[in-house]
Amino acid sequence: MEKAKSPSSRYASGVVFALGEQPVFAVGDRVRIGTRSPIGHYRVPTYLRGKTGVVTAIITPVAVDNEEEGFGHDAGMKRHYYRLALIMSEVWSHYSFSSRDSLHVEVFENWLERVV
Repeated sequence: MEKAKSPSSRYASGVVFALGEQPVFAVGDRVRIGTRSPIGHYRVPTYLRGKTGVVTAIITPVAVDNEEEGFGHDAGMKRHYYRLALIMSEVWSHYSFSSRDSLHVEVFENWLERVV
């Protein structure tokens, strides 16, 4: 897969972004979903935590952290959701069907870390 251009390359030069408005990741980036275990309801399924995948889309517009907002914290800061593709054998170690099968999920930016 060819690496996509930097997210900022699609904007006119001289544009000044507010914190969180510019995506941290680009389509094609390999990312790992965080392994946090916060108390309460969070929108990242437990079985996906710690798994790696590839960013297939940047969801726009930016959004507030709905997990924090759900607990009554005015998160305020806006960030991106990313659509990820995870190979099924990454999700389920004993998966024995096509190696091209994948699971697609949208995850908020604060759950993701870059895989180098």
